[in-house]
Amino acid sequence: MVEQFVDIAAGKFPEIMFRVGMLEAIPVQDSSLGAILAWYSIIHTPPRDFGAVLSEFARCIRPGGSLLLGFFEGERVERFDHAVVAAYYWPVPEMHYKLSAAGFDVVRTDRRSDPEHRPHAAVIARRRDDHSSS
Repeated sequence: MVEQFVDIAAGKFPEIMFRVGMLEAIPVQDSSLGAILAWYSIIHTPPRDFGAVLSEFARCIRPGGSLLLGFFEGERVERFDHAVVAAYYWPVPEMHYKLSAAGFDVVRTDRRSDPEHRPHAAVIARRRDDHSSS
């Protein structure tokens, strides 16, 4: 959470409202967002807290809304040293399971593996309506 990043984004896109918040407590009303972009935003979240973050995303996104989630892909959930604080690899099947448990349907998954770089994955998921949530 770096306020300077929000200032930069607001300067580039003045028509969009940006706020600083915590992943576990996003300061918006229930079902008030059409989408959330979590592009490597969750990589430092410990596995024990991960379900709570996805549940919070589901609370905020209206049924039919989207989540775009970028993360480091690995063979198992595993901690690794990254910049200032530890990050985690997530297997794509495990990520799909977590998303489903939080009330999302996976729409698309993309993977990228470049030589000498960590493997990456991106998942687009759609929020189920309240009647079909797990």
